[in-house]
Amino acid sequence: MPALALRQGVAVTLPGPADFTAWRQAARGLVAAEIPPEQAEWVVAGELPGLLAEAPAPPPSAAPFSVPRAFLDQAEIAIRHSDRERFALLYGLLWRLTHGERHLMQAATDPAVIRLSALVKAVRRDAHKMHAFVRFREVQAEDGPRHIAWFEPDHHIEEAEADFFVRRFASLRWSIVTPRRSVAWDGQALDFGPGGRRADVPPDDAMEPLWRAYYASIFNPARLKPGAMRAEMPRKYWRSLPEAAEIPRLMAEAPRRVAEMVERAAAAPNPRPQKPRHLSMPPHVLRDMPTPIDAPADPAMALAALREELLSRPDLPAFAARATQPVFGEGPVGAALMFVGEQPGDEEDIAGRPFVGPAGRLLDRALAQAGVERRDAYLTNAVKHFKFTPTGKRRIHQSPDAGDITYYRPFLAREVAAVAPRLVVSLGASALTALTGKKLPVLKTRGQVVTALGGQPVFATVHPSYLLRLPDAEAQAAGFADFVADLRAAQAHTQGL
Repeated sequence: MPALALRQGVAVTLPGPADFTAWRQAARGLVAAEIPPEQAEWVVAGELPGLLAEAPAPPPSAAPFSVPRAFLDQAEIAIRHSDRERFALLYGLLWRLTHGERHLMQAATDPAVIRLSALVKAVRRDAHKMHAFVRFREVQAEDGPRHIAWFEPDHHIEEAEADFFVRRFASLRWSIVTPRRSVAWDGQALDFGPGGRRADVPPDDAMEPLWRAYYASIFNPARLKPGAMRAEMPRKYWRSLPEAAEIPRLMAEAPRRVAEMVERAAAAPNPRPQKPRHLSMPPHVLRDMPTPIDAPADPAMALAALREELLSRPDLPAFAARATQPVFGEGPVGAALMFVGEQPGDEEDIAGRPFVGPAGRLLDRALAQAGVERRDAYLTNAVKHFKFTPTGKRRIHQSPDAGDITYYRPFLAREVAAVAPRLVVSLGASALTALTGKKLPVLKTRGQVVTALGGQPVFATVHPSYLLRLPDAEAQAAGFADFVADLRAAQAHTQGL
């Protein structure tokens, strides 16, 4: 940018590359001073010399303004992206939201909104990779054992994701080293420091052979799909994964092992087969009996395989063909709380994300009041496609029937097993039926913990769309308060497990 143009603008120097609080405060000052986006230049401290006048603070008399919660939630995540233009993008959206485009975030085809969504998606994917691919190595220090891991994030996620590892490894003393930032936990407090090098982390420890042996023992050559595997686990992460050393050998041996499996399966049948035994229970009872599913060794790959399988199924229900896309769950593997709703709605079908429509926004507000961070929970639906009745230009939601719930139940069961939450929260009747295999009355079961078909504890409550259908504002306020109380109770239950 020419120096003349710089002098005509206003600079905002942020203390860090992902400091949302500092960006938000500066952006409010710019809006209050009526400085348009094209006159603002955003830099991170130390990256560029200060050539511009500093951004003004909001004047004491400045009128307060508000923006949709959806923008703030996405902006807080998008600011962690490595795109140098992210600050300008966010301020451009904020400017439009405060200058006549109040409903901008609902414009799914707007280029800036699409770009914001892409940044958010990339950051969440990077965080998912960090959760899945960090491997700690034990080292002996003077004050006892410590666990160290190396990770190379694409975006500025280290500080935001540190709490995940505190919750998961609270009893360990650990450090995660990245090229830009280091994170350390001493059992009491987090400490952040400068980045490091791959050589700062030991290449292996005593657990390495066990990881490799375990991975080799669960590897199924008949289900090998190299393209999907590399998409979910890019090669850049292989250096930090002890089991990755086995991948080339296992891939090379896969054709021979598959042929051996086929040969064993083609053995001559038993010349004296046993007669079928009479079933003492009806088939539908046997079908809905609890069938625990073991948590997969690599939950991230298991979820990726589940998505791929659903995308390639030739026997999807007829309504699935009319949907824009399947809507999969989102959230961290190992989340304490997993929320299961009925099915995606119109906005979810378009966005490809669960709980982003009116019911989702109400759920976000309830989660915030209950003290539950949405980013720490896993959200999904029992049915993965939007079922609707077309009426002119509108698509009217149509509730899934028992057959729909039964069809998607195996996918949901495997998803629950992969996420391995402490508690599953069923939102509404369809989710409760899908999880338990029983038609339980939601209002009578509400607040109770029942058992899913896979053995997991399920906390029953209403779907947030139920609150939207209450007849008046007073009933909606009371229903919302009860719903928040349910979410607080669910969270408290996870702490007692």
